[in-house]
Amino acid sequence: MQHFRFMSSVGAILGIALLALTRPMHAEEASAGATLYNVRCAGCHENATGRIPTRATLRETAPESIVGALTTGAMLFQASGMSRDEIRTVAAYLSAKPFGTPQQVQTRPNTCTTPAAPLQVTAQYWNGWGKDVRNTRYQPAPGLSAAEVPRLKMKWAYAYAGRFAQGQPTLIGDRLFVSNTNGEVSALDAQTGCERWTFKAATSVKVAVSVGAVNIGDKTTNAAFFGDERASVYAVNAETGEPLWKTTVDTHAVSRIVGAPVLHEGRLYVPVSAAEEGAAREPKYQCCTFRGSVVAMNAANGAVIWKTYGIVDEPKPTKINSLGVQMFGPAGAAIWSAPTIDVTRGLIYVGTGNSYTDTQADGSNAIVAFDLQTGARRWATQATAKDNFVLGCGAKQSGQGNCPAKVGPDFDFGAAPILHTLPGGRQIILAGQKSGMVYGLDPDSAGKVLWKTSVGKGSALGGIEWGPAVDASTLYVAVADANVKRGAMPGLTALNAADGKRRWYVKTPNIKCSWGKDKCRRGQPGAVTAMPGVVFSGALDGHIRAYDTRDGRIIWDADTSPAVATVNGPATEGGAIDAGGATLANGILYVNSGYGRWGKPGRLLIAYSVDGK
Repeated sequence: MQHFRFMSSVGAILGIALLALTRPMHAEEASAGATLYNVRCAGCHENATGRIPTRATLRETAPESIVGALTTGAMLFQASGMSRDEIRTVAAYLSAKPFGTPQQVQTRPNTCTTPAAPLQVTAQYWNGWGKDVRNTRYQPAPGLSAAEVPRLKMKWAYAYAGRFAQGQPTLIGDRLFVSNTNGEVSALDAQTGCERWTFKAATSVKVAVSVGAVNIGDKTTNAAFFGDERASVYAVNAETGEPLWKTTVDTHAVSRIVGAPVLHEGRLYVPVSAAEEGAAREPKYQCCTFRGSVVAMNAANGAVIWKTYGIVDEPKPTKINSLGVQMFGPAGAAIWSAPTIDVTRGLIYVGTGNSYTDTQADGSNAIVAFDLQTGARRWATQATAKDNFVLGCGAKQSGQGNCPAKVGPDFDFGAAPILHTLPGGRQIILAGQKSGMVYGLDPDSAGKVLWKTSVGKGSALGGIEWGPAVDASTLYVAVADANVKRGAMPGLTALNAADGKRRWYVKTPNIKCSWGKDKCRRGQPGAVTAMPGVVFSGALDGHIRAYDTRDGRIIWDADTSPAVATVNGPATEGGAIDAGGATLANGILYVNSGYGRWGKPGRLLIAYSVDGK
């Protein structure tokens, strides 16, 4: 899945802070850095394809972050044999910035001065990733009408710390829960953006926070739940930010949590993914042993109740690669998105990613159902078999090193499945894939495919990335297709949820980005948000747009990328809109701007309300 993080968090980097220097590189250091880069890195980054970061992307990255990736992150195995001095040298060379260069907004104290009302967790707000446990991403009571949407204006803006904006906000009552790539989770006042509290995790947090009541001893406490990039899950007091518990749910070296956990009836359900397909491009790495899983936890104390893998069979030794390294399989099927709860059938649904090896894995690129109580795998509907993919492998590299004999297209189900009730009461599972294909599955017939419709060309960075939204009868699907050369369909498509027939399609407007040509792309990879009469979808050009659900006509358009004054710091820029979608409740639309993995980075959270009031 494209959105695993190539760079490790600032929290991981602190452990190697002794390497930091604040002076520019000397000529001899630059020469040494260039040599190391050419030997170690240039083969991938000079001709970057698919998900590999370009040299330009690395140049925008802090040297500390590059060091972190090479010492504790996804590039750990690529740096095998390098000394710490060599790692520091190549990081400074790639970044073209000295260590210690500020790479985040210098925020100022922004503490709220008035007390908050007690939290009341009810369905009217936007809790976690999909608004509800069915992941519909539909807000039936937004606090504003469709007729008022064209009057939306910025109410306030908040500057994130960290490298760029990613974690989708969660709104409960008068509190907005946000996370950043520095590993900080904060509760903001939803009306003003001031800070109620901030909790520091061990490493980067990029998930939407889920909030709910748990019974601890004889006391009921509202808790906020989230995961980090070392596969640890946290619970903190949602009122105060005080820690309640922390549990690591996977010990694989590159496992992580990037999908939001889901709270249901005292249990927390956590999806687990990894960056192993990035680590495996180093031929000396023993590929591959990670399997995506769902973990059920006691929400009160963090105890693991069950853990089940999307791929049933454990990895076993298979063959020796071209460098003489033992290979393993099956592996893969990372779970990148929030699970979906089916209360009626007692099931939990997830979408899985690609396989990493040539060993057959029926749980990859699939919608998989598990028993809510026991974790037993009930069924799996695989959309693309033998999609065996390792980063940096193409047709020319097939069979070399850890590259599969036939490299797959990387067509993950990266978006959360939607459990939707159609008019008349029948239910259907709706799922979008990076292939550009959308599926309607029958939950009463073990995930039987009822219909499938192509809405995009698809690619490793194309098709459906983060997720559609659905209202009573229509599924709204945003398509990236940003790097597709022929047949691309970037934009927003409306489908009849019952049969998949297309109602309308609106292509992403072809406009000039406010920041210039660099990283100015079309495409709408971010998650979609819907309300009665209106659907919101952001784009890589930095614009958030509102579409009339009847015909797709754009009724509101706001450029989130230019620098604006913030409540907690100086004027700050936004950028590309990707990953999490807009959060909507109480008459306010909250939008993250600046997902910098594939588009222009930025650090803005913008709150829009009618006339900015």
